Amino acid sequence: MSFWESNRKILIEKYPGLLEEITSQEDTLAPEDIKIETAPSGDPSLCVRGICVHSQRDPEREGQRLVQSAASGNEPVVVLGFGLGYAACNAAELGQPVIIVEKYKNLLLKALELRDLTGLLIKKNIVFVTGGNGDGIINALGIVYDLVCPEHFEKKSAPAVIKNKALTELDKSWYAAVEEKIRTWAMKDEVNAATLKRFGKRWVRNLSRNKSAIRDYPGISRLENLAAGNGTEDAPVFLAAAGPSLDKIRPMLGEIHKRCIVVAVDTNLRFFVKNGAPPDFVLTVDPQFWNSRHLDRCVSGRTVLVAEPAVYPSVLNLPFKRIFLCGSLFPFGAFLEKRVDHKGRLGAGGSVATTAWDFARSLGAREIWIAGLDLSFPGLKTHFRGARFEEISNSNSVRFKPIESRTASALRDGGPFYARSSSGGQVLTDRRLSLYAAWFENQFSKYPQVRNFGIFQEGLAIARLETADVQTLLALPERRCEIDRRLDAVFSKIDMEFNEPEEKTKRSQRYENAVSILIRALRSIKNAAEEGRAITERALKRNLNQGERDKTVKDLDKIMKRITDSEVKEIAGFLFPAIEKEEDGDPFKAYLKSSLKLFSSLSQSAGFNLAYITA
Repeated sequence: MSFWESNRKILIEKYPGLLEEITSQEDTLAPEDIKIETAPSGDPSLCVRGICVHSQRDPEREGQRLVQSAASGNEPVVVLGFGLGYAACNAAELGQPVIIVEKYKNLLLKALELRDLTGLLIKKNIVFVTGGNGDGIINALGIVYDLVCPEHFEKKSAPAVIKNKALTELDKSWYAAVEEKIRTWAMKDEVNAATLKRFGKRWVRNLSRNKSAIRDYPGISRLENLAAGNGTEDAPVFLAAAGPSLDKIRPMLGEIHKRCIVVAVDTNLRFFVKNGAPPDFVLTVDPQFWNSRHLDRCVSGRTVLVAEPAVYPSVLNLPFKRIFLCGSLFPFGAFLEKRVDHKGRLGAGGSVATTAWDFARSLGAREIWIAGLDLSFPGLKTHFRGARFEEISNSNSVRFKPIESRTASALRDGGPFYARSSSGGQVLTDRRLSLYAAWFENQFSKYPQVRNFGIFQEGLAIARLETADVQTLLALPERRCEIDRRLDAVFSKIDMEFNEPEEKTKRSQRYENAVSILIRALRSIKNAAEEGRAITERALKRNLNQGERDKTVKDLDKIMKRITDSEVKEIAGFLFPAIEKEEDGDPFKAYLKSSLKLFSSLSQSAGFNLAYITA
């Protein structure tokens, strides 16, 4: 059996669709650009457009050196430029997932013809990204980290990247775009850590004040499949983000409302209300006070609020038509929900627009029409006209600090760079916005049954966001009466089930029990942490013999087991800072110093939670 036949058999069995993809005529090199030579080692070597892709002496040994210099064996590996697969095969021997990125499909085909790659192909967790614009790397990283073995890799660890310099230099811009997506994807954990450090205590304070809302307000899970037809035609959802291009839909808001379930974000609710077209739903997830100001004097009695339970408390007192909660993103809220009432989780990509899209998807939408999702600064604009940001900047504008200075800061401070726009040119974006784009690309790929249409696209190119003409949207049949009937039916059902007196009584009992359990367990962790801190402080002041050292370690281990066995350990550890390993000539003293930091931080975190929960 030839190499090709052996490799092809495994491809058909293990990689459905890949064989058809790499045998297509798209993203291929001309035959005259590919030259095969035999190295002195006896292995085939490859030249592309006159440039040697592998060592002309020993390509196998070269592949080993590339892997040894770039990968430790403790992280997934991304191979940029497959060539004949020497580096990829050696990377797979580490036992970690390998993502193979190759622009030219016929190079993969050539490798399958010339080399026995069955040892690579039969291994688990090998993912291929071929051709196109390389956007598949985001989905591949999501598969590796979130689906293949999420318990094995720390989310903060970036993948190792092995580059075939000859191939990546031949198509520098293509591979550079892939590398930028990898960096953006890896950056999300830095962003999450920085956000927790900045707002963690605010989240705890807000949740403490809002905790009864988990008892009193229904969850978005009760709205599932609102857009689905269930025997009738599906209702499309119109989703409005807050980018500059949102201005262009202003004249069409009334017509869009007739045809779609309309979902807005808190930053643009003012835009809808001022133009006389309140949305059906508005999403808010940010815990900050200043974010709550987006809703000042623009609440509509026709709009339903969907909120994350940690929002600024005043938001939940606003006179919306109804209030629904999505599942809490934080351990405190999740603990209460599990015991009181499940709300329904929504994705969190760092922006309210990401959460709003996942809400639209959760409604059972098969078509989501999106406006204002620029994720960039087209025309050097940051938001639509009339946004709260703009009003504040205008009111604070003075001679020596005009609004133009604030706009320049917004453009400059996020690490701006130019990237491919949806129109095919270049547009200014930044690392934060490109991170949101990566989230959307991953979700669009994860839910291929949902078609996403972008109208008036001026911003960052987003894979799988289909460009659509607004006239196509306005050509949809009017179905406002039908949409209102569906909304009324769902709300009536919720009133009968969620607000039924007996159910309310049971839910109140579950709530009281959950709060009591939470308080007792946090006090237990605080006491245990203070006990551990006292033991480490005493031990650090004395020169212990080996028997005393052994007893100290044993006692601290027992205390840690009490903490790790607690059902609220994640709540106590939510505000827990990273504990760096202590260096000391005496390993036992280093252990004690690290333990002292750990117990002190746990005691403070548990105490902070208790102070607000019991206030």
